[in-house]
Amino acid sequence: MSKRKYAGVVVPMATPVKAGSVDLEAVEKIIRSFAEAGVDVLVMGTTGEGNLVPQAEGIEMVATAVRAAEGKITIYAGVTGLCLKEQVAQIKGFKEAGADVAVAILPSYYALTEEQMVAYYTALAEESVLPVMLYNILATTHLSIPVEAVRKLAAHPNIVGLKDSERDLERMEQCIAIKNEAEDFAYFCGWAAQSAHSLELGADGIVPSTGNFVPKHFQKLYEAAVAGNMEEANRLQKLTDEMAKVYQQGRPLGKQLAALKCIMQGIGLCGTEMFAPLTELAEEEYRTIREQIAQFDLNL
Repeated sequence: MSKRKYAGVVVPMATPVKAGSVDLEAVEKIIRSFAEAGVDVLVMGTTGEGNLVPQAEGIEMVATAVRAAEGKITIYAGVTGLCLKEQVAQIKGFKEAGADVAVAILPSYYALTEEQMVAYYTALAEESVLPVMLYNILATTHLSIPVEAVRKLAAHPNIVGLKDSERDLERMEQCIAIKNEAEDFAYFCGWAAQSAHSLELGADGIVPSTGNFVPKHFQKLYEAAVAGNMEEANRLQKLTDEMAKVYQQGRPLGKQLAALKCIMQGIGLCGTEMFAPLTELAEEEYRTIREQIAQFDLNL
């Protein structure tokens, strides 16, 4: 196992919604399922519709997750919005709610230079009352944190790692090399299809959205990979890849999240409601998803 403080499986939790607000009862149910599987959680991330959740509800959701976790798992909280002062205040709220780490994407309204990215994260880390993890996700921000910027930021004492969802194997290897050089900087792979491979290369952790309904599969994958049993890790990788296709294949991200909630509804975790402007799928599509996922045994 990684000896770093932050390591393992971190599931980016889908946000359950009921009557237009966060469904806190469902949050408790989901968090308990994660704690039982031994996986940590990212609340208010991309899979969790983070930038669509009102900030006050987001903080309440984090507090609910902390209570439900009962100290058994690490709580990562996603930083949202575009205003640095508001983000600092949001992190303070996360801290008071009991979160362990703040995970921050780049404010993405403007195209940013490398210098501006480094300055932003440095300012956020200086003001943050929680450890900060960088979150690189080109698909939604349309910004990529350059590898050299990651190298510079890894030296900051309050920046503890990088969650990288960019689909670039060369970049992955370069960022893992940076974390190997840094004393207290972790690398988490947010490209779920490369979970086993990234761990084989030396990643500290993985962040798979499919873990919302099969968290134990990813915990077993992680344990197998760090034990050097890549045959088992790759078997679980292929299996979870096939499961992921049920809700991901042929759909843009917003519809993938709606399809994911359909699967979670089927195992009694939450409903299918979404935060605007995302919408639910047609019943016919939900029926197809249910039929396809029924081909798999979701239990270990």
